[in-house]
Amino acid sequence: MRDRELKTRIISAVVLIAITLSCMLISPVTRILYFAVAGLLCAYEYSRALEKIEVYCCAWVMYVYVCAQAILAFFHAGPVALISCFCAAVYLALFSGILHKKVSGSGALYTLAGVAYPCFLFNLIMVISVTDIWAQTLLLATIATVVCDSAALIGGSRLGRHKVAPLVSPHKTVEGCLCGLLSSVPSGIVLYFVLRSTSLALPLSVCIITCVVASSMGQIGDLAESLIKRMIGVKDFSNLIPGHGGMFDRSDSLLFSIPTAYLCLYIAHLVA
Repeated sequence: MRDRELKTRIISAVVLIAITLSCMLISPVTRILYFAVAGLLCAYEYSRALEKIEVYCCAWVMYVYVCAQAILAFFHAGPVALISCFCAAVYLALFSGILHKKVSGSGALYTLAGVAYPCFLFNLIMVISVTDIWAQTLLLATIATVVCDSAALIGGSRLGRHKVAPLVSPHKTVEGCLCGLLSSVPSGIVLYFVLRSTSLALPLSVCIITCVVASSMGQIGDLAESLIKRMIGVKDFSNLIPGHGGMFDRSDSLLFSIPTAYLCLYIAHLVA
């Protein structure tokens, strides 16, 4: 049974990686569409999960917000337009209890929470995906996060003694988190040498610092999603990706690490 589950996980991962790479490399439009679809799926999973505890949020507010931000990202809208769109979504979320018969006061607050997380973070990534440093941002954040998660899992299983947040994620340990954090340093060094002879080259210090900070935020993102699942009482948001759970389950760390990596690279550009 374990071999079958492992095979399912590997096949799902290969298919997901192939789709992701294709969308990232074809054009800015496919990048925006990819993250928009991912954001819509996460919003859908979030709203359906809430129904299990008989809380009804106004999911269409999140859908409209993601689609509107995708259009703004496509046209390279300025910060005023992006902030205005977010404010409009906040207003709609707060008034969703009036607009929808099933949505109560708590449902309106959950709608507002969904607008902020995951929708707002996906919208940030859509904007990042059409900037000049999108490739470096996504590459550093993704590699650092994946390596960090793997190192944290291995380190925690072998060395774990002290729980980080036992009420939120019982299996996460301080030792595992530290192993994940330390793994970001070699990740940054390897990426520096990989990118050194390309047009994406970055200074060694920038690669290391970005990987360390981004992976740290990725671990926080993982805990944030675990908190939401603990509140709702679900193990996974869905079974969309066989062996991996839902889109929200696969995106939790990256939703925090990608914007953080972009911020690090942006600051490095200002300082240079």
